[in-house]
Amino acid sequence: MSRIDKYLWAIRVFKTRSLATSEIKKNKVLVNNQIAKPSSTVKINDLIQVKKDGITYSYKILDLIERRVGAKLVSNYVLNITTEEELEKKKQLEILHQSYRESLVEGKPSKKDKRDLRKFLGE
Repeated sequence: MSRIDKYLWAIRVFKTRSLATSEIKKNKVLVNNQIAKPSSTVKINDLIQVKKDGITYSYKILDLIERRVGAKLVSNYVLNITTEEELEKKKQLEILHQSYRESLVEGKPSKKDKRDLRKFLGE
């Protein structure tokens, strides 16, 4: 058995263990459809649901781990079973954020932009 906060940090769901602990305390993590506490233990075949950035990610534990592993090795320990609807929601949010960033005004033109504009206008 392994602590849920340590496990989520080890499989790279959260960047730091303290971030994992704080998200668990905010009731954003469910283990087998029950609200988890940071000290809750997990075992093989448990289902974990993590609400992060407006999307609910779902994972199935394949093997327990105590130390953080490289991103390529994560698939040996956990299976991502996030639904297609949630993945589609993630894509839509990314498109929304991208369109918002593109719509922002970039500020005043640089010296090169001014020169190019004058050249274009024939001044």
